[in-house]
Order: sequence, then C-alpha cells, then structure tokens
Amino acid sequence: MNSLLSVPAPLQAYLANVERRWQGSAAQRFWQLWLAELHGCVPARLRHRFSTPITVQTHRWPITMSGPVVQAGARQVLMLPTTLVMIHRLHLPTAAARDLTAVVGYELDKYTPYPRDQLLYVVRQGGRSAGRLQITLIAILRERMHAILAECAAQGLTPQRVDVCAADGTPLGIDLLPESARPVSPRGAVDRRRVLVGSCAVLLVTLMGLWLHDRQQRLEGMRVTVQSQRGEVAQVHHLRQQLTNTLGAADYLTRHKAARPTMAALMSQLTACLPDDTWLEQLEIDADDVSFSGQSVRASALINHLKDCPSLENPQFQGVIQPDADSGKERFSLHARLHREVADAPNAP
Repeated sequence: MNSLLSVPAPLQAYLANVERRWQGSAAQRFWQLWLAELHGCVPARLRHRFSTPITVQTHRWPITMSGPVVQAGARQVLMLPTTLVMIHRLHLPTAAARDLTAVVGYELDKYTPYPRDQLLYVVRQGGRSAGRLQITLIAILRERMHAILAECAAQGLTPQRVDVCAADGTPLGIDLLPESARPVSPRGAVDRRRVLVGSCAVLLVTLMGLWLHDRQQRLEGMRVTVQSQRGEVAQVHHLRQQLTNTLGAADYLTRHKAARPTMAALMSQLTACLPDDTWLEQLEIDADDVSFSGQSVRASALINHLKDCPSLENPQFQGVIQPDADSGKERFSLHARLHREVADAPNAP
C-alpha cells in the first residue's frame, strides 16, 4: 500500500518548494485569518464535535535554566528574538514572484555576509510598490540554529516550529526549523503531500471523465444529425424517383398519344377508304383497338379497301356477313388495330 502511495522524488522536491514558499507568505496569513473567522462562525456544539483543537505552547528564547514546562500533546513553538536573525527589506522585479525562494537564494551572499549553504532563510512577500515586489528576508546561521536546538534538547524541549518574535511581541508567522529537524508523523507533511497528490489524481480523472462525457455527447449529437441527414437524403431520393417515374409516365403518354391518329384524322381516313355504298352504324376505339359495324353493298370487299387506310392495320371481320332485309345490303362487323408511326414509337433504353 505504501508503494502505491509513495510520492516521486521530483514531486517531493516541488511540493517542498511550494511549502517553503507558503510558510510565512501573505497568502498563508490570509488563509489562517479566514479559517479563524470561519471557525468563529460555526456553532460551538458543532465546533467542539467536529474539530480537534490543537494546543500551541510557545517558548521564548533564551530558555531559563530551570527548564521549560512541556505540555503533553501540545505543539511546541520556539520564539527567537530579532537580535538572533538577519532581517532585510528587499525590492525585486515582479518576475521574481514565480519562485521567490530560489531567486533570493541565488543572491544570499549579496544580502548577507554568509553563503547560502550556511544559512536557513524564509522569504515573505509583501505588497507592491512602483511595479516592484516588497520582500522580507529572514535568515539565521545554520550553526547558530543547531546550537539552539541542541540546548533545547538538553533541557527536554523539541521544537516543532521556530518562529521570530518582532519587537512588539507579534510573531512573524514563519518557520526557520531545518527540514531534518521537522517532526514526521502519519498526519504530517507526508500525509498532506499524499492527500495533495491524491486530490490531483482525482481531479485529473474527473477532468478526463468530463472530457469523455463531453466527447460522447458530441458524438451522440453528430450521430443523430447523420441519421437525420440520411433520412432526408432517402426522402429526397424517393421524391426524385417518384418525379422520374412521373416524368417517364407523362413522356410515355405524350409519345403514345402522339403516335395515335386523332379522331378527326381517323374519321377522315375511314371516309376516304370506305366506298360510297357503305356507311357505319357504330364505331368504338379502345386504346389501340378499333371496332366498327355497319352496312355495305359488298361487305366482303371492305378488307381490301381498309388495307389502303394508313391509320389501320390488320383489319378482320368479326362474325359472319348477314344480309339486311330492310335495306337489301350486307351487315358487317370489323376489328382493326390503330397504326403507330415508327418515328413516334418509344425510344429504346
């Protein structure tokens, strides 16, 4: 389980840098003030039920010879006077705000008579003036801090934080305790870092889930749009097919009608083809079929006369020729097909 929750070394270094910048910063003081105000707004019953009060015991340096009285379970804070530390007010460009601790650390020998490896320091950012950052540098010699911690240990005191007390007695809210001397507990900095890493992982998974959900929603919307467009295309294709069929049928009817002779032309041709001693009593036209009946002096000769009619083809008698007693002529019934002109016939595909 510990191997799964272990923090990589580069991330540990980055988090340690963030923690150093956080210590004593204006953001930390604002956060603590806001938490205190929020804590005061919570009802006393809930405040005592859900909060675990942390007792802070402060010890001023130098410690008396009789030794400090250490309260069990309290957080021990050692307060140093300003005479033991070096405090400098600096003005740096705003670009240095990205990593104040590193920027100031590179130039410690410029602000103090000691190199960087011999000092413990904290950088606090204040306000801004004329486009430059107001920085407070608090530093102390490592050798002096180790001597102070050794004397505290000899008197039974193990500080968990080392702060500096201003001239008016107000603590600066910093921590000069070396990394090697800071307490390590299951609920200490390691746990905070693991919680931070876990929170980042949860946030990353949440963002990925939201991105996948948004992508799925977009894909679903695109799928619905494509289905709708497919339906519209199918409908347009169906309408186009109907239009093509309608135009084809209309064209066929037009050509079919143009290929057939008109009624006036048919009557004119029948009048010219039939002899004068023949008249019609009935004429029926059904599509390309023509049926007519009547009386003639010589009905048997009508077939030869109708073969000369350009609008009719394949004339045939229907039934037998019968004499009519009243008129003395022969009664006949004929059937023929309308002739379609070749030029107006349907075009081959």
